[in-house]
Amino acid sequence: MPINPFVKMTATVIRSLLGTSSCKMYPYTKPVFYTRTRGHISIDTEKCILCTLCAKKCPTYALKVDKPGKTWKIERTKCIMCLACVTACPKKCLHTENQYSPPVCSKTEEVFNVEPPAPAKAESCPDKNASV
Repeated sequence: MPINPFVKMTATVIRSLLGTSSCKMYPYTKPVFYTRTRGHISIDTEKCILCTLCAKKCPTYALKVDKPGKTWKIERTKCIMCLACVTACPKKCLHTENQYSPPVCSKTEEVFNVEPPAPAKAESCPDKNASV
């Protein structure tokens, strides 16, 4: 015999009134971010070589790399967290933080000044004609 919908609804109402709140009290209790949460993209500016691969792989064009100006820019409102830029980075200087980026009222770009590492000096090759 099926349960009357009114009885089912009354049981739900009583459980809601007598039980604990199911709402999160956000400003007072901070949310728990898990280790695999896709929060936002961050860059390690000391490792970046300004190769532009991340900007080329970004499907929403949220990234802009300016080699002459030595800047790396991201527009967070365009980023869809697909992680294409993170996987494309040859130096692994891009990674995801598990904290979300703060809310904004207008579209802005975050600009990071990047000083690429100096290229390693080539070691001198031994003379081919030198006798051992």
